[in-house]
Amino acid sequence: MAFDVDLFVIGGGSGGVRAARMAAATGAKVALAEESRMGGTCVIRGCVPKKLMVFASSFREMPGEARAYGWDIPDGSFDWGAFRGKLHAELDRLEGVYRRLLEGSGVVVHSQRARLVAAHEVELADGQRISARHILIATGGRPERPDLPNAHLGLVSDDIFLLERLPTSILIVGGGFIACEMACILNGLGVQVTQFYRGAQILRGFDDEARGLVAEAMRAQGIDLHLGTNIVAMAEAEAMAGAARGGEAGHAAALLPKGGAKGAPVWVKATNGYLGVEIGRRGEIKVDAYSQTGVPSVFAIGDVTDRVNLTPVAIREGMAFTRTVFEGQPTPVDHDLIPMAVFTQPELGTVGLTEEAARERGPIEVYATSFKPMRSSFAGEPARVLMKLIVCAETRRVLGCHIVAPEAGEMIQLAAIAVKMGATKEDFDRTVAVHPTMAEELVTMRAPVRRA
Repeated sequence: MAFDVDLFVIGGGSGGVRAARMAAATGAKVALAEESRMGGTCVIRGCVPKKLMVFASSFREMPGEARAYGWDIPDGSFDWGAFRGKLHAELDRLEGVYRRLLEGSGVVVHSQRARLVAAHEVELADGQRISARHILIATGGRPERPDLPNAHLGLVSDDIFLLERLPTSILIVGGGFIACEMACILNGLGVQVTQFYRGAQILRGFDDEARGLVAEAMRAQGIDLHLGTNIVAMAEAEAMAGAARGGEAGHAAALLPKGGAKGAPVWVKATNGYLGVEIGRRGEIKVDAYSQTGVPSVFAIGDVTDRVNLTPVAIREGMAFTRTVFEGQPTPVDHDLIPMAVFTQPELGTVGLTEEAARERGPIEVYATSFKPMRSSFAGEPARVLMKLIVCAETRRVLGCHIVAPEAGEMIQLAAIAVKMGATKEDFDRTVAVHPTMAEELVTMRAPVRRA
């Protein structure tokens, strides 16, 4: 059977774009549809604008710190309008880069919605149908509002980048990646931040000691963090408010949590199960180790599969898909030992097992130190950092590394190489320290602080 294209990609985010370009490089005829802006969540409403806001928010403490080092610098004020204009100009530039990369690779781009209508066919919003030997779904995730009265009154994380002006105060509900990062960003930009989280500690799933230090630092910076607290309803008044369990008042705006990787809907024109594309309870597309669905011609990558919802992982999944399908090299996706960073202030960088998870697998040794770094200590600031290694007591392999510190994301990227390679504690010990640095503690800790 002759097909219009060899590959049709639904979704123009980081994973879909990478897969399309790599497939086109093999000589395949490729088309891609994106109904919104090219670049997806990461470029337009996620990683990139968020990190630029992290940078902007970090300058709030700079004048005071500079004065402690002898500089005569007055406190300044933040101009959201000026920053916002430059931010959106940068996002426009990056979107243009993505489009040019696709065009330069020979990928035909359809700037409209596409839906799956058959095992080898998609339909565009304008009614055009295109047949494809292979179809890749890379539609990403979307914010999901919680099921509570008047939830529509609150903001979701995507809305923050579009605000025409910053609120004077905000209530953030949630304790995951995005909630904590946004709390630190907005606090740094001068917004009065209150944060509610229903659990016992923020950043569930991360190392307990590390997330405890992050929570302590957030409070020290002025974030009014309440644990074991949730909202039960939203109400429209002179200013929006969240009704909290315990009777605590909300603030001028409420940022509701961004739901886990609730998949953007894939419209399958058939009754339930006709095509064999299985959808999980959270809306995710079920795939095997090669990102293949129950339909041999249909694959899915990225957040829509709800495996590991990170941009670099989606890109790796797209690369593995291309190698498997177009290069004749069956390549399963590797989700083991993925490093990640939470861009709070200070940042949390992590790779491998937490202390809690490692204990369940066998005997371990924990090497950890928490201290005031030289820069903070000299300035008289209370900030502390954490360097922590989890080591298998039997093999001596480093099972996990956890860092809470400024620029922890930069540090964990390098530490992750050693952990991924299977480095032992003795390999770390044999490495000469770079002095004076915070990270030198990773190679100078000699005695475990505890065993389990």
